[in-house]
Amino acid sequence: MLPWERAAIAAALTIHAWGLYDGLFAEIGMRFSFSFALSLMMWLAVLIYWLESFMARMEGLQPMVLPLAACCTILPVLFPYVHLVAHASATGFKLHFLAAMLAYSLLTLSALHAIFMGFTENALHKRSLKRSLASLPPLMAMESLLFRMLTVGFVLLTLTVGSGVLFSEELFGKPLTVDHKTLFAFASWGIFATLLVGRHAWGWRGKRALRWTLAGFSLLILAYVGSRFVGEVILGHL
Repeated sequence: MLPWERAAIAAALTIHAWGLYDGLFAEIGMRFSFSFALSLMMWLAVLIYWLESFMARMEGLQPMVLPLAACCTILPVLFPYVHLVAHASATGFKLHFLAAMLAYSLLTLSALHAIFMGFTENALHKRSLKRSLASLPPLMAMESLLFRMLTVGFVLLTLTVGSGVLFSEELFGKPLTVDHKTLFAFASWGIFATLLVGRHAWGWRGKRALRWTLAGFSLLILAYVGSRFVGEVILGHL
């Protein structure tokens, strides 16, 4: 990645961070919605991508990560439905929220990385590798990076789910309820756990790892963002 590209991404991250902070925090408390969740999630994903690019070659993900982040940046303007977050000032909630957003961001980046690996592997099999793809690291190195991101994301997701289950009343002011959001979160956690066990026990890789990664990510998105979108946008207009 060229120096001007790093500087441009850093500038975009700074402007996006200012916009998020201004939108999320008000005198009456913390505001949140599915649009802010996606915007914050992609801001963190780009930040992780930018930091990781100093240690590994990540430029192949630019055409996927940056346009998606740009689209998510304007979502709070297009969908300005927000709600005040209860207990947002509690330390436990802040830690839970931070772990959740970091988990979402890392697993989003992992899903995009897995899709990109799938395209690269397909191009290799068809012997149609373009110059931009030919300059990338070997698939084994890319796969190693994918599972590093998945492992860290899974640890953060475990902290998120575990804290939500054990300290639901302290974090949200009510006991844990088993609803579709909870079921999707547990199902996603189970899929990522199975994938990581399969990787270490049976050497799962390639298309199998791609399918499991995308399945876990899809359920994770449905767990919060999907349910919030239905509640705030679809049901809110009925």
